[in-house]
Amino acid sequence: MPHKLRKIRKTRGSRTQGYGRIGQHRDSGSKGHRKVGRHKHLWSLVVTSEPNYFGKHGFTSPQSLHTKVNAINLIKLDQLAQGPQINLTELGYTKLLGTGKITKPLTIQVATCSKTAQEKVTQAGGKIITSQTHGE
Repeated sequence: MPHKLRKIRKTRGSRTQGYGRIGQHRDSGSKGHRKVGRHKHLWSLVVTSEPNYFGKHGFTSPQSLHTKVNAINLIKLDQLAQGPQINLTELGYTKLLGTGKITKPLTIQVATCSKTAQEKVTQAGGKIITSQTHGE
């Protein structure tokens, strides 16, 4: 049942009814992502300057949202390593990459590593303990 004690009764006579400056409630000023007239008098601008203005483009695979790879290169391991062993999983890294040289034999624990990282660590006399020996 309608009643007369609604919020709009307070705002009558105030020109904007609490929506700020002119044109902020129902016009495109409150939309933000769409501009006025792009389907009407500004259509030539859309055709020439922004042909992909309307419509959806591409999609994001749901699986790619969950896989976050935090990688580290071999060149940084000399700075991080305190002793002969280093656990990169505890430090927050998920993959070891093979850029750079390794100078001392280290036992490295990490989730995945590249083939070049595996080769360089074994050439230096160390070893890598992974859940998966070669990651892509």
